[in-house]
Amino acid sequence: MKITVNGKEQELDIAPDLPLLWVLRDHLQLTGTKYGCGKGLCGACTVHLDGAPVRSCQTPASAAAGGLVLTIEGLSSDASHPVQVAWQEHNVPQCGYCQSGQIMSAVALLERTPSPSDAEIDSAMAGNICRCGTYTRVRLAIRQAGAQAGESQA
Repeated sequence: MKITVNGKEQELDIAPDLPLLWVLRDHLQLTGTKYGCGKGLCGACTVHLDGAPVRSCQTPASAAAGGLVLTIEGLSSDASHPVQVAWQEHNVPQCGYCQSGQIMSAVALLERTPSPSDAEIDSAMAGNICRCGTYTRVRLAIRQAGAQAGESQA
C-alpha cells in the first residue's frame, strides 16, 4: 500500500484495516500523533487526510491509500507554524498529551475559516478533550494564529 505522509510517499506492507494511528506510530515512527481513547472521541490522534481532520485511531490505512496525510511532524520541522507559535506564546500545553491533536484540529479550522468566531472555534474544537482544561488559552491561540495569518496575507 502506498500512503503519502508529510509529503513523502511510503510503501508499506500492512493490513488495509490497520488503524492509521498505528501505521504512523509503529511503522513510520511518527510518534507525535497520540493514542488517547481508541474510540475517536478525545481527538488526541487527529491528523489531516486530504486536508480534513480525521481521528487516526478510527481511520483504516486503506482510507489513506492514495491520499495525503499530514501529521504534527509535517507542520514544521522547528515548531514555527503560526498555530504552534501561538500555542507557545499563550502557554496552552500543560501535560501536553492532547496538544498535537488540538493543534491539528486548529490548523484545519484556520485553513477553512481564517478568522473564526468563538462559536466556530468551540464547534471545531469540541471533539478535542483537554484533561488540563486549557480551553480558554486554546481559543486565544487560535485567534492569534488566525490574525497573524491574515496580517501576512495583507
